[in-house]
Amino acid sequence: MAFTLSLGETGENIGWLVSWVVLVPIAYEQPLEFAFRATLSPVPLLARFRTDWAKIRVFERDYGAAKDEQLMAWVVEGDRRSFDALVDRHLERALRIAARMVGNSADAEEIAQEAMLRVWTRSRSWRPNRAKFTTWFYQIIVNLAFDHRRRPSAEPLEAAADPADPSPLGSAALEDLERRRAVAEAIRQLPARQRAALTLCYYEGLSGEEAASALSTSLKAVEGLLLRARRFLKKQLQSQDV
Repeated sequence: MAFTLSLGETGENIGWLVSWVVLVPIAYEQPLEFAFRATLSPVPLLARFRTDWAKIRVFERDYGAAKDEQLMAWVVEGDRRSFDALVDRHLERALRIAARMVGNSADAEEIAQEAMLRVWTRSRSWRPNRAKFTTWFYQIIVNLAFDHRRRPSAEPLEAAADPADPSPLGSAALEDLERRRAVAEAIRQLPARQRAALTLCYYEGLSGEEAASALSTSLKAVEGLLLRARRFLKKQLQSQDV
């Protein structure tokens, strides 16, 4: 069952929130917040996992056409090219989810790298009869992000300077920028699980069931997290006349 914009018995529509949320830049989008380091890409990020292909067995497999679950089955067998294919497919999304949840680039990079590493080192813990690869992978990212949020941030969102813009902004553009920042800051103040639910459902487009699996909870609990997030954001933004 796909997640809808109407929550439980309240009947409250959260379309207004979605309209604001989609305007908030992910933490590494330019030019509104900050950029990840230029070296961040699948190759340098995971360079220590790469191997000289001349030294290992080469499989005759169509990695590009294979589904995630098939690639993961090959990873369990020790096929490093299957792992590379999963990295190419999912690293960007891992970065995006992590950046939204922890609010800074340094921790997001660390989380994304560790999440991909666990795909390789803990591949045998994946159970294809219990969850899709993406659900299992999102659960890894979310849990790592929860762990990071319990520790002091190395690069808080407030300290991330905006890149210099040589062209002056008009009043309307400045107001829009301030609104985006206000929404981003309000989202940053959400409790970890509410922020995770918001990230997975509204930013990443997961269904309620998928988000519930990633958060190891029920669909009803996800709806409750989103409802509380909506009320908190509404209160915060109204207090700032946004």
